[in-house]
Amino acid sequence: MLVLGIVIAGAAFVASFPSWLPRAIVAVRARIFTRINGEEGIAIPGELVDASHFKQIYSHPAANGRSRGAALSDLFWYWLSPGPEIHQEHLEPGPRYEEVAQATRGVLALPREAAEDLAARCASRVLDEPRSPGTRLVRLRDVLMPVWAEFYHELVFGEPCTRLARELIVGHANDVVSALKMCSLRHMQRRERLTRFLRSKIDSGGVKHELPQCLSREEQALYLQGVFFNTAIVQMSEAMAHLLLALAHNPEVQARVIGDLEDDRYLDRVIAESLRAYPLFGIAHRITSAEIEVGPETTIPKGSVLCFNYLDYHNEGVLEPERFDPDRWETLSARETNYIPFGVSANRPCPAQAIALVSMRIVARETLRRFSIHSTAAHTRSIPNRGPCILVPRVGAQSALLRYALLLFLRIRDRCEDVWRSFVQLALGTFMVWDARRLRLCQRYFETREGACPLRTRKAR
Repeated sequence: MLVLGIVIAGAAFVASFPSWLPRAIVAVRARIFTRINGEEGIAIPGELVDASHFKQIYSHPAANGRSRGAALSDLFWYWLSPGPEIHQEHLEPGPRYEEVAQATRGVLALPREAAEDLAARCASRVLDEPRSPGTRLVRLRDVLMPVWAEFYHELVFGEPCTRLARELIVGHANDVVSALKMCSLRHMQRRERLTRFLRSKIDSGGVKHELPQCLSREEQALYLQGVFFNTAIVQMSEAMAHLLLALAHNPEVQARVIGDLEDDRYLDRVIAESLRAYPLFGIAHRITSAEIEVGPETTIPKGSVLCFNYLDYHNEGVLEPERFDPDRWETLSARETNYIPFGVSANRPCPAQAIALVSMRIVARETLRRFSIHSTAAHTRSIPNRGPCILVPRVGAQSALLRYALLLFLRIRDRCEDVWRSFVQLALGTFMVWDARRLRLCQRYFETREGACPLRTRKAR
């Protein structure tokens, strides 16, 4: 009776929370990001450009500015430091970008069979590490990030990842993504420890690939850190957390995947639906280098900051977009649907698309061979809760009563955390926006190194 009373009291306490608060704060943050550039900021899709022109604008040769000329760039450089000026995503068009992009493609040019083998080995090493037996309450991003730390370490250096190296990589990636989600402030010493480790690997000849020769050795370390040990690991960890949490919330889909784990076609549809419903990017910004004619009466001026909203675009024109339905991809075509999880081929597509899809499929299989996944936690695109779920081993007797109790606890805890985290994100986000504008990392870089002058901008007519 005492336990029942505690559960009822806890449920009543949680029910009193304002459920609208987290959504309201997320909406406020999105509006701030879009409007941080003042009249330059153009939301796409939005009032000026609707979803039907999204891909046209995204692919346009003039939508090619990456950092210079946008106040929002100061914020992203702040989050991605150290070395945001070396990050491939933020390099301006030109010979330097081309050389860096070529080096990235060289690292990622792994044959399919080799990528599958590497993903299977890394997943097995991490998932089979000694842990408490039985049903466990975990956060998917935390479980999976070491897998991708080992994967990209071996991809770059050609040797298995040591425990020390894994701790450095995971610590850095966690720090970056937690700051990006405004759940934590930056810890630069933690990030700089990884920079020193990467520099030592370069100095000792430990990188098995040719690095961009246009970069100094320190810049090469920052390049590796930004592209492979930040973006790649964070995005793959989040992609897998979204995929597995979606399976936890849709047991019939999980059961179908488990029923035939070697069915590539169905698992690929599940992955596609996960990337559609939970795109890895929220808003990506580009700066126009020339005017873009959208229609007979609409022109986007040179120097405008385009804020592309992936989730809004993916939801446009799809029947019941909030429903997780892998079978929709039996008739939908990625080319004809509002669907660009990896960008578009005409304008810097993600170079990791092929290896990402192959390795996601393998890591999903290795996870599902070992565990069934259950969750009552919220699932949003930004996934700031890191994907809480219950992992139930497929081998050995498990207590259904324990699983149900943990799921009830998870539901209550997640709702409590959601409200508290909303206040934390608002407070830390406000500080980081202010601090980024104070430091002006991007603006100062171009002022001191390239003699940048402010771009003239005007309202879209």
